[in-house]
Amino acid sequence: MPKEPNYYAAGGYDRAGHRRKDADWLATRLDHPTSRIVPVWRNQNLVESARDGAPPRAAFLTCSQIVGDAGLEVFLGEADDRAMFARDLSGHEKPLDIIRSEVPLEFADLRRVGPLVGNRDGSLMAYARGLLYWHSRHGFCGVCGSPTKSEEAGHVRRCVNEKCVAQHFPRTDPAVIMLVHDCDRCLLGRQKIWPKGMHSTLAGFVEPGESLEDTVAREVFEEAGIKVTDVTYHSSQPWPFPASLMLGFFARALTTEIHVDTSELEAAHWFERSYLIEHLKGSSDFFVPPRVAVARRLIDDWLEGKV
Repeated sequence: MPKEPNYYAAGGYDRAGHRRKDADWLATRLDHPTSRIVPVWRNQNLVESARDGAPPRAAFLTCSQIVGDAGLEVFLGEADDRAMFARDLSGHEKPLDIIRSEVPLEFADLRRVGPLVGNRDGSLMAYARGLLYWHSRHGFCGVCGSPTKSEEAGHVRRCVNEKCVAQHFPRTDPAVIMLVHDCDRCLLGRQKIWPKGMHSTLAGFVEPGESLEDTVAREVFEEAGIKVTDVTYHSSQPWPFPASLMLGFFARALTTEIHVDTSELEAAHWFERSYLIEHLKGSSDFFVPPRVAVARRLIDDWLEGKV
């Protein structure tokens, strides 16, 4: 197991699930001056704009800083004895106009600013983004088609049809991500939509009735034509882009001849350790995901012999 958790994991706050049904406590904490709001606007998170060479910072607001009609609120938990709530401001075309702040603010893609704000704040922002994304996609019951309403501080949606009243819970899609190696080389691929030069480990979603180990073997064979064995778990990472849980693995190759499925990948190649070590020092024509991604953690740990 890695000595340190992956980014966005182990945020260091208490989800306080026992508070979700306590409507009186939630009502008093929402307006409490110590409580904080994590705003989300159309899947973007609020940050203090970068100034004077300093990186952006997470912008957590008090309830009084947001004026006008409020969107959906969900309870995230407690951090440093503060109740933390997420609020969806997506209904406003210009959300910054309803926020009172003495510092410049902006809404930004978490994939860009998340690595800059620190793991605790980044984890809370990812949690807020993922939960509000789920709400935005589940306004109607998947059983009968009637509208649903938020309950339990935003952690359940219930069908309003009295003949149905089905409960719906936040969705997370499990996906495997794996570094395949043959001891001295590892297999990396790239998709057409990625920036030029970017390569990463292979990945894919778990299908119904499939074990994680079977998913690793299937995805590698489907995408690259490589058969694998010795599938071993490494670590996991929440990845709310939009709603995944990445489950990291190592796998040893039984075959080495690559047959790329071009509907999945643009290319896949074997890379020697020495090549990766040299190019990870800084190269514009070849690079891998940033250190906040579990894909990079797999690559780095393999290079260090932690397999």
